[in-house]
Amino acid sequence: MSQRNFTDLSERELLAVAISNEEEDSRIFADFAEGLRENYAASAQVFTEMAAEENGHRRILIDMFVSKFGDHIPLIRRQDIKGAIVRTPMWQLRPLSVEAVRQRARQMEQDAAQFYRRALTQVTDAAIRKLLGDLAEAEDAHDATAAALETKLLTPDAKAEEHDNEQRRFVLQIIQPGLVGLMDGSVSTLAPVFTAAFATHNSLDGLLVGLAASVGAGISMAFAEALADDGKLSGRGSPVLRGAVTGVMTLLGGIGHTLPYLIHDFWTATVLALVVVAIELSAIAYIQWRFMETPPFSAMAKVMLGGALVLAAGIAIGNA
Repeated sequence: MSQRNFTDLSERELLAVAISNEEEDSRIFADFAEGLRENYAASAQVFTEMAAEENGHRRILIDMFVSKFGDHIPLIRRQDIKGAIVRTPMWQLRPLSVEAVRQRARQMEQDAAQFYRRALTQVTDAAIRKLLGDLAEAEDAHDATAAALETKLLTPDAKAEEHDNEQRRFVLQIIQPGLVGLMDGSVSTLAPVFTAAFATHNSLDGLLVGLAASVGAGISMAFAEALADDGKLSGRGSPVLRGAVTGVMTLLGGIGHTLPYLIHDFWTATVLALVVVAIELSAIAYIQWRFMETPPFSAMAKVMLGGALVLAAGIAIGNA
């Protein structure tokens, strides 16, 4: 079906579009509720009730259509109209963020109100004009309705529980794989980088070995994390996301103390690389303390000890 200009739609067609819009919006809100239910039960209930409201609008519009034009409602959708705002499919929005979903819902209500106001300019039937005006006002009022529902359903305890769940998922899906990658990249590449550098006292050798070790470790860790757990039982989320986070952080951890060997002077590059190593190990200890509840001195001692041993091994082998 070719697209039509909005201004060319008849009253019958405008009502048909409105019915289709309300049905689609109701289903989107229901999808939001389903997507949030596991982790945000209270917020999910808000969207369940909003879906019911949109469905109520659909029934009112159908009653008006039947009374004016008969039982057959032509299927005319947003995408059939030039310039209409097409909704993004739900499968493109996962994983769902509460704030992103709320923002999307507000935009949907604003779009619906704008549609009804535009439709009013093309309608002469008094009953249809009244209905469209009432629906425009209803869509404008939905922000207040949603706020009232949130006040009713999102109690302080419910909000605290949702916040705790969100923090837990952030740690499981981002912090933990990122920390694993950073530790592996920072510590495991120390030995090959400093072995190559001290074996030849040539910055270029340290640079090439460090780049190879960092890239190889990043790829290896990305696949290892992605294949280790599909996240369905553990709640650790998308294996692709975790693998990407782990791989990137592994690469960054190794590249950090490798790049100083871009400096031609060996000892200048090595001193700068050692400073970067200290910063990397301090960052690892901080993340363990901040997100993993590891005592700060314990975290620093363990990380520094491990890093120092690997570093010493690399230098010793390089000087052998």
